[in-house]
Amino acid sequence: MRVPIGLYILNSGVGKIGADEGTAEFLHGMAVTGIPALKDMDKETFAKFVAYSETGIGAALLAPFVSNRLAGAALATFGAGLLTMYFGNDAMTEDDGIRPSQEGLSLSKDSWLVAIGAALMALPRK
Repeated sequence: MRVPIGLYILNSGVGKIGADEGTAEFLHGMAVTGIPALKDMDKETFAKFVAYSETGIGAALLAPFVSNRLAGAALATFGAGLLTMYFGNDAMTEDDGIRPSQEGLSLSKDSWLVAIGAALMALPRK
């Protein structure tokens, strides 16, 4: 369960390292919709934070010496942070505030990250 999601998140993080100004602005703008307190953070600094966070979480998921609970907690926290953008932006959901709109489909799948993280945390210790 850890390998595919770890590879996906690691690839996403590595792809954001050295993000150009437009990418940094996009990432920051999306994040502010879910966590308004981030608006004062420098866009390039935020992009680096996201890139290295994703890289670290992906690596933790792939590293066999990192416990399922720790890797799951990191993944669930990361997924929950992404879901703040989904629920914080009215354009991402239908009128009921839950079901994804066409614009929100790409973010709604982040609920799977939370579920996978919770499943990893619930696994028995070895």
